[in-house]
Amino acid sequence: MKRRTTNSRQNSRMKRLEVRVMSPRIAWFGFLRACGKSAKLLAALALLGGLAYGGWYGVQRAFLRNPEFQLRQLSLNSNKALDEAGLVTAADLDLHANLFKLDVEQIRTRLAVRPEIASVTVERHLPSTLAVNITARTPKAWLAVSGSDPAAIRREGGLLVDADGVTYACPGLQWEDARDLPVVLVPKKDEALLVAGQTLKHPEIERCFRLLASAVAADPQAVRWIDRLEQANPWSIQMTTRNGTVATFGFDNQTRQITDFVTALDHASREGYGIATISLIPQRNIPITLREEPVPPRATPVPEPTKEEIRSDRRSKDLKSLLNRN
Repeated sequence: MKRRTTNSRQNSRMKRLEVRVMSPRIAWFGFLRACGKSAKLLAALALLGGLAYGGWYGVQRAFLRNPEFQLRQLSLNSNKALDEAGLVTAADLDLHANLFKLDVEQIRTRLAVRPEIASVTVERHLPSTLAVNITARTPKAWLAVSGSDPAAIRREGGLLVDADGVTYACPGLQWEDARDLPVVLVPKKDEALLVAGQTLKHPEIERCFRLLASAVAADPQAVRWIDRLEQANPWSIQMTTRNGTVATFGFDNQTRQITDFVTALDHASREGYGIATISLIPQRNIPITLREEPVPPRATPVPEPTKEEIRSDRRSKDLKSLLNRN
């Protein structure tokens, strides 16, 4: 009859057997196998490191340290915001840098934050050109605090506003184009709004802009003879011309009002008298005060033909008609 052994006894015997067969030679071969695996891993890591270093070194020699790609030319489009010198300063540009080391996105961001620039693109043009394309803001009017002298505002560095209501300091390149634009005056209490880089959402300024747009629609040269605009009270806007005529406009039906104003200015110029004040709010019986001295014309008016010119023109037409019949 066979004797049965318990599981614990069997496990104990297996452990003793395992200890007996673990000779020094077997342990040595196990160590060698482990070292072999480690060596393969180290070799693979060394290969990858070598490839990475080789790639880095190759990029350095081929691009980043290659004198062929050194910045040699700035390509800047013609614009009214920045010239080449202003571009270098504004973008903090290293003129001796490698083209691939220049961070074009950082350069674009530095330029885009300038209020006088509406949009900008920056590109690398191999082998050695940095191309910058700038779109400057187009000014609509000057901005100043009520009571300011408009002549002191129309200068380089004075505050301009574009059609989108964005304010910016007048660049030197834009002064010639902007110097004759009207001045929009804001109340003294809103002086804090007159900071470059702001987008204005001011009801009084927007009303002045609507009146200015109506004036330009009636006469494209209106920006040349309008000196300043200001909301005088809660129901009217005051416009002053370069000749000193002060006109009062209501908020509604400004197209009719500006048409009446232009007609009155042209009539006064032809008749040789000057208008001191005029209120365009009434549709009829428009109140006007006159000046003692005549003023220069708003614009060069077309002179009315004389009676002799009319008779001469008629004789010429009659002669042409007779020749055509013959």
